[in-house]
Amino acid sequence: MFIIPVIDILNGVVVHAKKGERSRYQAIQSQLTTSSDPLEVAKALLEYYPFQHLYIADLNAIQKTGVHHLSLIQKIAQQHPATKLWVDAGISNLKDLTTWSGHHFNLILGSENFTSLENFDKVSLSLNADFVLSLDFMPHGYQGPAELLTSTQHWPADVILMSLASVGSNAGMDLELLERFRQHVNKFNLYVAGGVRNSEDINTLKIMGIHGALVASALHSKQL
Repeated sequence: MFIIPVIDILNGVVVHAKKGERSRYQAIQSQLTTSSDPLEVAKALLEYYPFQHLYIADLNAIQKTGVHHLSLIQKIAQQHPATKLWVDAGISNLKDLTTWSGHHFNLILGSENFTSLENFDKVSLSLNADFVLSLDFMPHGYQGPAELLTSTQHWPADVILMSLASVGSNAGMDLELLERFRQHVNKFNLYVAGGVRNSEDINTLKIMGIHGALVASALHSKQL
């Protein structure tokens, strides 16, 4: 079971993501570090435990607001070469790939950024399956091409079930959502994002056959 720390970057600082309400995100308050600087937060997380992966979301790139943080993310990669980075930069078209591909990290393709399966395929095929798929669920439901939920031949090996309504809420995981996709645990590496609070939740995921969990709040509060 992989535990993957999440670093959400907005306007140059790490923020505390909560329920997908991006306009309300505030600078992170952490028991691991007094800083909200992304370089310091990454360092603190990897000193807390030598995690094999870090998940980094560039919220400016995702929301198409302000300046993206590619150079900052590259610095994190340079400072921690043994750690694999998964980066969500809101990739939605081939033009985005000219900026974000070819670096020392794996790109996330989030379903919320695509209006059709055809559009998704244009981007994913350019990456030769070397990417991570995030199936994005907002409080009001799934975001993305409906066909992508069931057309598993379009999925890469690693798939995130992103429950944004559960992120940072301390309300627990969306077990109903996990049960919907449990049938795929033997064919894909499924990762859960949102609502993982403690070791009991991790044990629940292990029993279900889930490959890993993306976690932020539980690490910064030292509940994990």
